[in-house]
Amino acid sequence: MKNQIKAYFDRIASQYSRYRKRYRYYFKEIQKYNAFFINSNDSVLEIGCGVGTLIGSLSNKNRIGIDFSSEMIRQAKVLHPDVRFLEMDAAELDIEEKVDVILLSNVLGYLEDIQTVLTKLHTVCHPKTKIIITNYNYLWEPLLKIGEFIGIKKKSPLQSWLSNNDIVNFLKLSDFDVYKHTRRMLLPVNIPILSWISNRFFAHLPLINHFCINQYFFAKPIFQEKTAYSTSVVIPARNESGNIENAILRTPKFGSEVEIIFIEGNSTDDTWDKIQEIAKKYEATHNIKIGQQDGKGKGDAVRKGYGMATGDILMILDADLTVPPEDLPKFYEALVSGKGEFINGCRLIYPMEKEAMRFLNTLGNKFFSLVFSWLLNQPIKDTLCGTKVLFKKDYLRIADNRDFFGEFDPFGDFDLLFGAYKQNLKIIDLPIRYRERTYGDTNISRFRHGLILLRMWLYACKKIKFF
Repeated sequence: MKNQIKAYFDRIASQYSRYRKRYRYYFKEIQKYNAFFINSNDSVLEIGCGVGTLIGSLSNKNRIGIDFSSEMIRQAKVLHPDVRFLEMDAAELDIEEKVDVILLSNVLGYLEDIQTVLTKLHTVCHPKTKIIITNYNYLWEPLLKIGEFIGIKKKSPLQSWLSNNDIVNFLKLSDFDVYKHTRRMLLPVNIPILSWISNRFFAHLPLINHFCINQYFFAKPIFQEKTAYSTSVVIPARNESGNIENAILRTPKFGSEVEIIFIEGNSTDDTWDKIQEIAKKYEATHNIKIGQQDGKGKGDAVRKGYGMATGDILMILDADLTVPPEDLPKFYEALVSGKGEFINGCRLIYPMEKEAMRFLNTLGNKFFSLVFSWLLNQPIKDTLCGTKVLFKKDYLRIADNRDFFGEFDPFGDFDLLFGAYKQNLKIIDLPIRYRERTYGDTNISRFRHGLILLRMWLYACKKIKFF
């Protein structure tokens, strides 16, 4: 079977570039969506690159394309001389370097042994490598066969038509963690106005989305690391004088070192004086830094704290201590074990203490969990839990690309969540027990902040969903 497929692609290689131009509307969608998650400094490997249309459309400096068709590779070298192309069977992948992103675009169905190829990818993976797989939705098989029969689609050799579960299972068997799956494009041909409306809006709606032609799977290799990391815990504090000392006393030791950073912001009580007092009191036993924010809002305070942080890992702990500091080691373990790359606290699993969260706040959080999970293609049950954890190097990538979203978020939570999505990080929820305040009042206004959340969701829809 492999020899037949190879002979087929050798035979069509000379016309394949023209064929892709004929259906460029379809192929440009795949190029655009893959490029969304690839940083300009990432090294990229495409498996089954054909004539190099996808890998050649990227602007990255380090690009490698492999294909087992010698004619496809010959054409690719002519069309994209700035890309390194290698004639190679994916099942015998032999590249010494590790890459940041691996692309497999509509190639799985042609592989003789999918699991062997996926397992072989580990030889070019480091712990942060991302796999992006594009595959036809198997529901489209009858329509594509009809297209081949009447001549509007090039006839293809026999291939495997894989369901979502098939692909996820192959990845799991090959020791990859699938953290995101989505579908795009209802109409793969350009019908003016109708295609634009259908693909930009209708394609993202529940139920209708199941009929899109392209499926995308995002996966990362499963690695077990034993490295001990240092951690910076940033504690934004506004009118939290009575909680400052407990934040120190209740934060456990974990990893190689814990750095605690208090950022005071526009308090009307003696919070700043208390922070200075506590920092001096515990300077011999704890690594404490302090600062006052220059702007307003929790987001501004978090960014200032992160700018002062020296730890390998960055954490946020709200100064009201409604998320128990004792739970911080759970976040650390979830991150360093590779279970996630952005650990988001979730207050909506366990029963809450009586006054921990007001009823309308709970309803609002549940509503926003649904709409943001749909938006980010990953289950996000609690968008506004104050505790969020990621590696500092990933935060720096988010900060470097902040211009994509702009300064839109006074809370700071969505700057991080949307940034993590754009950087293709695996986001997971970590359930915690949400405690009642023991000092002070909440700084959240249900209706005013709810409207801000809704506005940010609509803004993000435009930037990362309907594009």
